[in-house]
Amino acid sequence: MRDPRSLYELSPGVEVPAGLPLVAGLTGFADAGAAVAQTMEFLLATLDNVEVAQFDADELLDYRARRPIILFEEDHITEYRPPRLLLSLARDEIGQQFLLLTGYEPDFQWERFGAAVLELIDRFQVSSTTWINAIPMPVPHTRPISMTVSGNRPEFVESMSVWRPTTEAPANALHLVEYRLQELGHPVTAFVLLIPHYLGDTEYPAAAVAAIEAVSKATGRILPTDSLREANRDFVARIDEQVAGNGELGKLVGTLEERHDTYMQETSFRSPLTDEEGGLPSADEIAAELEKFLAVRRRHDDESPLGG
Repeated sequence: MRDPRSLYELSPGVEVPAGLPLVAGLTGFADAGAAVAQTMEFLLATLDNVEVAQFDADELLDYRARRPIILFEEDHITEYRPPRLLLSLARDEIGQQFLLLTGYEPDFQWERFGAAVLELIDRFQVSSTTWINAIPMPVPHTRPISMTVSGNRPEFVESMSVWRPTTEAPANALHLVEYRLQELGHPVTAFVLLIPHYLGDTEYPAAAVAAIEAVSKATGRILPTDSLREANRDFVARIDEQVAGNGELGKLVGTLEERHDTYMQETSFRSPLTDEEGGLPSADEIAAELEKFLAVRRRHDDESPLGG
């Protein structure tokens, strides 16, 4: 493996205090409800921050799979927006500092990228690492967003992890980082948000709120959510209007509510997706419900929050 330190370039003149927590979220393979994208964009836009390091996109990114954006004005290109993977130093609402890793999930060189992140964690004597992810699940939007929690901080697993499966799943680059940090005994926590599957392709503000609240608990940083909560109230009102106007969608949400509430009333941690007999909905059943929902979705105009 080539030197991982050559994979990034440090910004000159930026002093990073030792012992800060690191918060990470990378966009790529899966981001249900745009939870990661919304959270990271919101934090960078609302908090004071300065760039600490930038990773080399030419080494890590498949440009043909995730093409950069240009701005074309009439007869010429006025802007080229390259993708960026950054480590930033940010301040929360009361001035407490923390590190923030944001941007694209690497397409290439995961082992070298993981080693580079571990080198930065060691360089800045990071106190803990917290990262977020989100996946679509058959759960209702009318209940608080649940999550699966992993890592080696049992206080968060015990208090916040609602679904604890034993399963094989496609990895995120930050899964590799988490795995390596666990081997080193470094405090690491991953919050995987369980997003209603029928909202998986939307920008669901509640997902960002839940992610920020989880990060705040893990890091002790005070992070803003007021504008996201306001956006979510408007979003949910429009979703509820659509549910009320469509019997099939209302039936789907009602069924998900019943399964969710039954699970939450029980003491064992079996899956909240099972029915009363403990069985999972079949792939055909879920596909049929999704087909019904998508048919409803296509009939709504572009102003609908579920529109394309």
